[in-house]
Amino acid sequence: MRTVECGGTPASARSPLGTTPVLDASTLSYSTRVKWFVICFASGILCSILGTALLFLPNGTKLFAVFYTLGNLAALSSTCFLMGPLKQLKRMFEPTRLIATCVMLLCLILTLCAVFWWGKKGLAIIFCILQFLAMTWYSISYIPFARDAVMKVFTSCLS
Repeated sequence: MRTVECGGTPASARSPLGTTPVLDASTLSYSTRVKWFVICFASGILCSILGTALLFLPNGTKLFAVFYTLGNLAALSSTCFLMGPLKQLKRMFEPTRLIATCVMLLCLILTLCAVFWWGKKGLAIIFCILQFLAMTWYSISYIPFARDAVMKVFTSCLS
């Protein structure tokens, strides 16, 4: 009997229906996973834009921090539909992404702490900026040589 691979998962690890387990890549069809990725990612962008627009309202800093953070979480979790939650967690904490992941997650938490517990609106905005920078650095780590290109551009601009 021949062992057949399904999305990188050995045949012995698949469910009886021939699909990969939920924690690996999902039992959802490919088109369903792509649709939910797009929905989740688009809602993340929409939340971030809405949060930015709410910043200019009176007492809008709290709404900004919440919506911006929810937007980043939705955009980050959208890739769970493509690769599965366990694989995403493993890839998030690989050595090349470890610092960016930790900074990003820490800033997500600190943004909410700054606005709700500490009452520091300026600090919340700074943490949102750090969220954006960490999320950007994290995201480009998936593109080969993108970090090197960004570093080269910044060093050439600074020199």
